[in-house]
Amino acid sequence: MKKIVLNLKNKSVGDIDLDISIFGVKKLPDLIHQYIRYQNAKSRQGSHKTKSRSEVRGRSKKPFSQKGTGNARQGSNKPPNFRGGAVSMGPVNRDHSFSLNKKEKKLALKSALSVKLNEDKIFIIDSFEIKSFKTKELISDLKQFDCNSALFIYSSDGLNKNFKLASSNIPKVSTLNQKGVNVRDLITYDKIFIEQKSVLEITKRLS
Repeated sequence: MKKIVLNLKNKSVGDIDLDISIFGVKKLPDLIHQYIRYQNAKSRQGSHKTKSRSEVRGRSKKPFSQKGTGNARQGSNKPPNFRGGAVSMGPVNRDHSFSLNKKEKKLALKSALSVKLNEDKIFIIDSFEIKSFKTKELISDLKQFDCNSALFIYSSDGLNKNFKLASSNIPKVSTLNQKGVNVRDLITYDKIFIEQKSVLEITKRLS
């Protein structure tokens, strides 16, 4: 599968062969949804906590005698109906994450990449190297692509320092190492810009 390679001025500088087994997979909405659920669940802290009867401050001694007071019988002053008592069936520390096997993860990523490519929202860029760190100049370049939000995926060699400085002030623009490519980011951002070197690395990782 041929794809045009562009520069940051949106001018063609060549082409590249994309692996059809990675960028030509059919749309799998159920698997994409499952992967996003997996990501969201994994990022949840799960640190919400209330005190149970064993943890709340108080005594286990009967607050008053069993009979003769006219009150309902009580075993301690720790139950939920007492002021300062425990919370009944309250939340506890827990891990919200669940497992997703490697084949499902890879297939979800391939499907998300293929969907974006079919929608013509993936651009292969020859290099993210820019001469100036001025944000204004990078914004001017991005206007050539007419995008509401953008994700720049760079190679393992690292991101150009000027590009990092220039893009850090632009809203709805993020950079990501190809090792961290994930479905949620691919779906969230309008346009995906992939460095040419990164294409080879992503292909090798997902093959």
